[in-house]
Amino acid sequence: MTVVASEPAQAVGPLLRAWRERRRVSQLELALRADSSARHISFIETGRSRPSEEMVLRLAEHLDVPVRERNSLLLAAGYAPRYRETPLDDPALDALRTGMERLIRGYEPYPALVVDAMYNVLAANRGITLLLDGLPESLLAPPLNAMRLTLHPEGLAPRIRNLPEWRGHLLAQMERDIALHRSAPLRALYEEVAAYPAPKTGPGAEAGSGGEGDDPVPYFALPLLIEHEGRTLSFISSISTFNTPMDVTVAELAIETLLPADPATVKYLHSLGA
Repeated sequence: MTVVASEPAQAVGPLLRAWRERRRVSQLELALRADSSARHISFIETGRSRPSEEMVLRLAEHLDVPVRERNSLLLAAGYAPRYRETPLDDPALDALRTGMERLIRGYEPYPALVVDAMYNVLAANRGITLLLDGLPESLLAPPLNAMRLTLHPEGLAPRIRNLPEWRGHLLAQMERDIALHRSAPLRALYEEVAAYPAPKTGPGAEAGSGGEGDDPVPYFALPLLIEHEGRTLSFISSISTFNTPMDVTVAELAIETLLPADPATVKYLHSLGA
């Protein structure tokens, strides 16, 4: 196991103030949440008072600071990092890794995958490989990246019938993650995929349209409408993360499942499974 550690760039006070302002929380509101006083919060932010380790963690919790950044706050305050960063292939995470793999396999024939904070694909089931069938080897070489696979003009993008809407959804998701994690590599990935030329696709299916011969389906969320062997499959994306993670690696894992959004997609995927 390794511990996340780096030299603090600034004192803890300005860092906490930046997180508070990013969350649009006043000093008084934060003080009430953390069972403190606005005066004490002000003293911490201006450097007049050094917060205890417990106070740093309490403020980070109420400001929803990512686990990786909580270590940075502790270092800036002069304390040791609290959260480890365990490699996913470490034996200590065997149960977690096995559980995730069992979960996505059990979701078949529907697509499911596990990604890290950079959207690198760590595990995927046969439903995902079905959608990736026919993509060029250059995109399928490891490490697989979900954003590159989806938005690259030689990837899934030409197959996505509602590409402008789905592309906008993915880029907005990345923007939220960048604001949360302040990650330079994630920013570089965003700039790369945002610069991909959007290939022309066929006319997008109207929201609420089902498969051929089916009654219209009222989608309850933005669907992914994707072509597969002459058929349009529709999915709704759901993302799951771990509650109260105590490890940086675990905190940055996400399990994405694609739920069929119409009866035609359900019937088709089960026919392939059979």
